[in-house]
Amino acid sequence: MALQSDPIDGFYVVIPAGGIGSRLWPLSRADAPKFLHDLTGSGSSLLRDTWDRMAPLAGEQRVMVVTGRAHRAAVEEQLPLLADANVVLESEPRESSAAIGLAAAILERREPGVVIGSFAADHVIKGARFFRQSVTEAVAAARAGYIATIGIRPTEPAVGFGYICAPQPVAIDGAPTAHIVQSFVEKPDLATAESYVTSGDYMWNAGMFISKASVLLEALGKTQPELLAGINELADAWDTPRRGVVVDKVWPRLVKIAIDYSVAEPAAAAGKLVVIPGEFDWDDVGDFASIAKLHSTGYKNDLAILGADARVLADASSGIVVSEGGRTIAVIGVKDIVIVDTPDALLVTTIANAQKVKSVVDALRLAGRDDVL
Repeated sequence: MALQSDPIDGFYVVIPAGGIGSRLWPLSRADAPKFLHDLTGSGSSLLRDTWDRMAPLAGEQRVMVVTGRAHRAAVEEQLPLLADANVVLESEPRESSAAIGLAAAILERREPGVVIGSFAADHVIKGARFFRQSVTEAVAAARAGYIATIGIRPTEPAVGFGYICAPQPVAIDGAPTAHIVQSFVEKPDLATAESYVTSGDYMWNAGMFISKASVLLEALGKTQPELLAGINELADAWDTPRRGVVVDKVWPRLVKIAIDYSVAEPAAAAGKLVVIPGEFDWDDVGDFASIAKLHSTGYKNDLAILGADARVLADASSGIVVSEGGRTIAVIGVKDIVIVDTPDALLVTTIANAQKVKSVVDALRLAGRDDVL
């Protein structure tokens, strides 16, 4: 019997490391996205924490990272044990279907029949033993021909997450907690979220997908045949001298679509998607409210302070202050405040409006202010 610390046999991890984390502007930028930051106080970036969590499950030589060309140096510096052949560079962002699909196609050619798992580079997970148990069950479900995801049992009626409706268990050897997915639900309003939590039939969608590479590619081809054709063209050339030429020709024309829409939702409709309930703590660190929670026992009564040389004076205040501008910041008598001070941009908002930061980024982009993005 394998030891608890042994890698899962035949398993390969894919870490998509893309996106700028718009709701964490101005801390997260195009040239320094959130996965390259230490947002938990662990002393490591979110990417490095993800590596440390996933490498024991697959083996250090069986972790692939898909990231932008501009981030290659930073990724390789943070992950010195990442194999050169397992660095997949995107010439420009093309959403998760292209990133994960290309990784699946490359790995299927290198190792036919391989089971892959996609795990975001910017999530926070606590509870290694429970996480490993969930991944092990998901791999068993994948070997049975399903596409598996890991859902998180909701601890509150959060409106910032998507939900998975999965009321019925399904019998799969090696995956005793698996439930068949009935549907995915977009971010709900508060009343709807409360009804989901009360029913017990819904889990948070954490965006983790585990499948045989061949099964994932087949599912992608049913809904996005042109995208799959482009991915296959790229994968055929990937481990050859033709890679650069083919990438420059094919990558820019790949359709942008999230894997939730191209693969997960259609698979659920076909009865081919299962969810494993995750019994570990999870957060996607999607906004500054999430970071405040990570750094305080209760952000309504605390002020979380981030920044290596932060100089913050606070009295009777709560929320979060991120100080990277070198200035002294005084916060007096304000509740649920968000202050992010960087050398060239200052954000002031509230915990309740943390999700709206993305609209500022959108406005700056429309105004041509790429200098602060």
